[in-house]
Amino acid sequence: MGCFFSKKSRRKSPKNDSALPDGDESATGNDLPETNNTALGSNSNQEAPKQYSWDKREKVDPKDFMLTGLKNETVGRLPGKLNGQQFVIQDCENCNIYVFDHSATITIDDCVNCRIMLGPIKGSVFFRDCKDIKCVVACQQFRTRDCKKMDVFLCCATQPIIESSTGMKFGCYQYYYPELAFHFKDAGLSIFNNNWSNIHDFTPVSGETNWSLLPEDAVVLEGVPLPDPESEFKSVRISTEASRSIVPLTKGGRRTESEESCLFVFFAGDYTTANARKLIDEATTKGFVLIQTKEVSMRPEDVNRVFQNNAENLTEWITKGPVVALELNGDGVVEACRSFADEVFNGTKLFVSESKNTSSRDVDNFFNFADMQMGL
Repeated sequence: MGCFFSKKSRRKSPKNDSALPDGDESATGNDLPETNNTALGSNSNQEAPKQYSWDKREKVDPKDFMLTGLKNETVGRLPGKLNGQQFVIQDCENCNIYVFDHSATITIDDCVNCRIMLGPIKGSVFFRDCKDIKCVVACQQFRTRDCKKMDVFLCCATQPIIESSTGMKFGCYQYYYPELAFHFKDAGLSIFNNNWSNIHDFTPVSGETNWSLLPEDAVVLEGVPLPDPESEFKSVRISTEASRSIVPLTKGGRRTESEESCLFVFFAGDYTTANARKLIDEATTKGFVLIQTKEVSMRPEDVNRVFQNNAENLTEWITKGPVVALELNGDGVVEACRSFADEVFNGTKLFVSESKNTSSRDVDNFFNFADMQMGL
């Protein structure tokens, strides 16, 4: 019996012999009783066979959903070609692979020296027996097994897992193409839930480090270049600039330069995402650093536990949908964020830490709750 993570069996199924035995007329229906032959004759009043919904489905060719055995090629899929289906990449060497679409799951097996860009994946992406890979990945679950030397620009909704893998380096996702925001939505992923630096090593070795973080100034294009201008992907408008990335660039688990952080929370509304992006732009322009973000749903009891003395005025605001929270860091960030709230977001439903004396507690309360809510 196989399972999802099992590699495709290379065994061939025995051929079915559909030929009738020579001289066996009983199998042809010639010896049926006369009454039956009459019943089987033409009947002008006979109803046409019923058609069911599955009879009308477009036939799917498995080859459209896999790349296998390629070398020194630029290949992939354009937007609209996968539409949420599973995808397989295997036995590729020195290839540039671009999947500009959302998918259900993706497995990558036995690939060497490849550059890979994967659009949003609703479920898991699983790299097995790969080495010298540089990739950009957005997914619900990220996992590797028996891999060596991978640079990953990652957006992952859950805790990324590596197993029996070495030389793994991780950075924050930075990518844009016009359909990407819709693909995130179709895959059920939030651009604010990114645990790219919270790696779990399933097989740690004492005294050795199997993974690390890429330098903060790591450039996506140095690992995953733009498609060849002569390729089928030349029409896709791509940007890897942090300011245009669909996913906000966060500092993650790196050491902060200031001891002062501020919690800024937007409650559900028509412009929640746009407001969060505007805040990030305003704050980073003034030199503050975005540490982490989360988008989660809250119940009244959660509001009481997280916001404590401020909970009474906030409970009614959680009924319309999830909240988006940001941790910003830097000397003077609390005062600056309160100014942003008054001058830029006046009238918007939000919460901002009141002072730097309580801001660290605000940050810990919210993000500890969010991690528990998301099972991290």
